[in-house]
Amino acid sequence: MANFLNGDVVIFTSLTLAGLFIGSFLNVVIHRGPAMWKLVDDDARVGDLVGPRSYCPDCKTQLPATSLIPLVSYLAQRGKCNQCGAAIPIRYLLVELGAAGVIASALLVFGLSWAALAASVFGWMLLALGVIDLETGYLPDAMTLPLIALGLGANAAGLFTPLPAAIIGAGLGYGAFRAIDMIFQRLRGREGLGQGDAKLLAAIGAFGGWTALPFVVFIGASATLAVVAAKRVTGGDVDSQSEIPFGPGLCLAGIIIVLFSTRFSIGP
Repeated sequence: MANFLNGDVVIFTSLTLAGLFIGSFLNVVIHRGPAMWKLVDDDARVGDLVGPRSYCPDCKTQLPATSLIPLVSYLAQRGKCNQCGAAIPIRYLLVELGAAGVIASALLVFGLSWAALAASVFGWMLLALGVIDLETGYLPDAMTLPLIALGLGANAAGLFTPLPAAIIGAGLGYGAFRAIDMIFQRLRGREGLGQGDAKLLAAIGAFGGWTALPFVVFIGASATLAVVAAKRVTGGDVDSQSEIPFGPGLCLAGIIIVLFSTRFSIGP
């Protein structure tokens, strides 16, 4: 790990706090993006990424500036809307903390560098994609395709893994999942892995290279199976016909792989 904390604690702290505001914006993307991209038809998800100002989904009251301060406003309001008292989903707080955690981890691993910036953007996009898939069942092309381009661009600059390995990783990631899905459809008559999962794995392969893919699939599958097991233990309705989103597990795996790339032998 880069010994960044000894360099400048003020910069590290400031950028980590800025991550909370990035998380606040990611919550807007998560809430409004699926409807904006015509993936879902939900009257509660109105607006685009720049307006109107955030509002309570229950009473539709626009939030004052004091209610838009990440982390602080949630804790001060005790997780409730000041106007109607409706509970604010814990997801908002977790995404803000997650975004701050992503940039803090990237700075600790890569120091103040272009690699830290690229890893942070990658982690933020995966964080948003994972929650969107969890809530809607979709992994939007509007995010996965730019993520592939970002990964290839980052490795063209020599940040994480050699460019040929990144290109192979993107192609192999997409091709492997599409092949598995085609076989599953032939055997079971229904979709097993969505095209969004294939594009997401391609994006992770574009960042981490083809050698990272086995680790990604293993970690992603393990995380997904752990969630399924937890649901069954707690009495959740899960059977062989249930649609279990694989995206969140892959997103978690992608963040782990890139932030700890040297541990998985995918560094340049």
